[in-house]
Amino acid sequence: MFEKIERVPGDAILGLIEAFKKDTNPQKVDLGVGVYKDDQGNTPVMRAVKEAEALLLKNETTKTYIGSHGAPAYGEVILPMVLGDGSPVLEAKRASATQSPGGTGALRLAADFIATQLPGKDIWVSDPTWPNHLGIFPAAGLTLHKYPYVDAENRLDFDGMLGALKQIPEGDVVLLHACCHNPTGFDLSRDQWQQVFEVVSERNLLPLIDFAYQGFGEGLDEDAYGVRLMAENLDEVIITSSCSKNFGIYCERTGCLIMVAKNHEQMENVRSQIAIVARENYSNPPAHGGAIVSEILHSAELAAVWREELTEMRDRINTLRRDFVEALKPYELDQKYACVAEQRGMFSYTGLTPEQVDRLRDDFGIYMVRSGRANVAGFSHDNLGYLAKAIAAVN
Repeated sequence: MFEKIERVPGDAILGLIEAFKKDTNPQKVDLGVGVYKDDQGNTPVMRAVKEAEALLLKNETTKTYIGSHGAPAYGEVILPMVLGDGSPVLEAKRASATQSPGGTGALRLAADFIATQLPGKDIWVSDPTWPNHLGIFPAAGLTLHKYPYVDAENRLDFDGMLGALKQIPEGDVVLLHACCHNPTGFDLSRDQWQQVFEVVSERNLLPLIDFAYQGFGEGLDEDAYGVRLMAENLDEVIITSSCSKNFGIYCERTGCLIMVAKNHEQMENVRSQIAIVARENYSNPPAHGGAIVSEILHSAELAAVWREELTEMRDRINTLRRDFVEALKPYELDQKYACVAEQRGMFSYTGLTPEQVDRLRDDFGIYMVRSGRANVAGFSHDNLGYLAKAIAAVN
């Protein structure tokens, strides 16, 4: 039966990993893979995570299933982190948390829920968006469309975005990046969020907010501005959250699907359907990552350590952005790439063309995806000079 099955190309980023490993250039730089790195190029385990795991190892008494919605203790800490302490949404018991295998798992739960419970609703994503969005939603049977986000000059095309949102059929789903837009790094200002909210409200659109990088932009609460604006002022919102980046627990696959309904009764109805979707996908989510997050956020001491570490990571990335632009000054390219300092999160749409990216890889051992998206966490104070020189050479 398998003899007619064709081989398909592998994931482009995974291909970059293999090519980078084989490169013998001692100055090679990996700007492709979307994980945080320190100045030594490592993705460290956070101190708070290590301490939480030690406590879990000491106190854990069972390995039993945690249920389709996950561990209640996990939801207890994720909901206020995302929606805010004292959130009116939480006070009204309008929100439900379902632990998921990473933010990707939460997106698939959302996609299946929309497909089964909101038939005929299409989904709209930014152009560009995280490539996996383009696979997840059609795989669930949804029709996917795009709205403008970045223009030909590598600038945020907010007018184009807003104009497109005004044309989306009423009742459709619109996916919005809460912060640290992947892959571009261009985020909406508070005023722009307000304008988007007004269009979403007027056209009765259902926002699905992908919140994968909370704390990596401006701060935990600052990054949640658009999420909370929508959740507190609309009857229905879907939020997908991830702990991969802000807790550095990528391989533990720890995410959350948050459903916000008009009232508590409707939330319970929706929650019952999400349990079925989860059951049909993977039955129960993995427990360990959620237990780490719960252990940290239920402890004032560990939570303080974690917040300090997260601040250090965020500040390092934002500093590297500014220093990168500064390193280009001797080549008179600082204005051309000034957008890198203005963007937020781990990723940057640099404006480099596919041909320039190819030259950086072939001539200098600098690896990034051909769209020009770079993982800023791959910058270091040791390689900024080399990067600037190489970019000047291909411009």
